[in-house]
Amino acid sequence: MKTLRFVSIGGLIALTAASGCGYKIGTLHRSDVRSIAIPVWTRGHGVFRRGLEMELTKAIVNRIQLDTRYRITNETQADTKLTGQLDNVRQRSLTINTDTGSSRAMEATFTVSFKWIDLRSGDERVVRKNLEVSGRYITAAPFGETFFTGSQEAIEQAAQRIVEQLEEGWPDPSDLADGDEKL
Repeated sequence: MKTLRFVSIGGLIALTAASGCGYKIGTLHRSDVRSIAIPVWTRGHGVFRRGLEMELTKAIVNRIQLDTRYRITNETQADTKLTGQLDNVRQRSLTINTDTGSSRAMEATFTVSFKWIDLRSGDERVVRKNLEVSGRYITAAPFGETFFTGSQEAIEQAAQRIVEQLEEGWPDPSDLADGDEKL
């Protein structure tokens, strides 16, 4: 009898703790959205490397197909549309070879802005500006990696962070103090 009471109390405590901890059973993505259009993202005026916007768009599409139940379609058939821009691309040296003065490791940092718009109502579901992601690469021998390696890492990280922003429960953009978010 005593054991049954402890088991019952323990189960009640566990149920109470689990219900208030913020976990959700099921998908984290919005149930009222079934499809999404993703036009090719654009490059900002200061981004001169061609093709990065295409690679970013492709990575976002792949990530949405992998992580969500949304169907990718054209704008005329979609419930929502995700548009964005690669605002800035920067490189910086992380370590220097003191003998030669050349970089041993570099970092590529991308800044992106995007909007997720509900095409049925015209409402902006998510608006983010100045989201920063970085990728690192080792230029020194024997690795000899190039900007491409670092940019691919940054692109994959950006795609993941952007798709995470499409989950339910993110604050309304007007609730953010300065509208900028650095990840």
